[in-house]
Amino acid sequence: MAAIELIQADITQLDVDAIVNAAKSTLLGGGGVDGAIHRAAGPQLLDECISLGGCATGDAKITMGYKLKARYIIHTVGPVWQGGENNESDLLASCYRKSLSLAVGNNCTSIAFPNISTGIYGFPKKLAADIAIREVRSFILTNKMIRKVFFCCFDSENFQIYQQLLEKSS
Repeated sequence: MAAIELIQADITQLDVDAIVNAAKSTLLGGGGVDGAIHRAAGPQLLDECISLGGCATGDAKITMGYKLKARYIIHTVGPVWQGGENNESDLLASCYRKSLSLAVGNNCTSIAFPNISTGIYGFPKKLAADIAIREVRSFILTNKMIRKVFFCCFDSENFQIYQQLLEKSS
């Protein structure tokens, strides 16, 4: 089974096959991790993203990594938290499943996830971490291509939440 590793780092600096971008539906960049990835990857990323025609919430699309160490960027659009009554949890779970499927479809053995939807989109951090861990563990049980999954937390609050949940469930 794949190893899961928790790190606190800048996802744009990771040397993995694919990093996941918590993208806006336009895929044209924005704030937070999305803007950081676009800046670090260079202008060719925007050109490729324009050609993709956007991405629906809960879905994912893949581009080259350009100036990043990562070969690919998997762009996924997490849900905006609206109180939990609008399918937000299912949409977030879908982000992880679709991202992992794209990684496997492109022969990736390592992938790094940011904390999807927990920034400006307002998804409760503990609930989002529960969903992320559950979906990743479920996927890697049945798919052997992925050997290493990183949960890459930018902030210490998310790092501590993931650390507690991973320790409790290991």
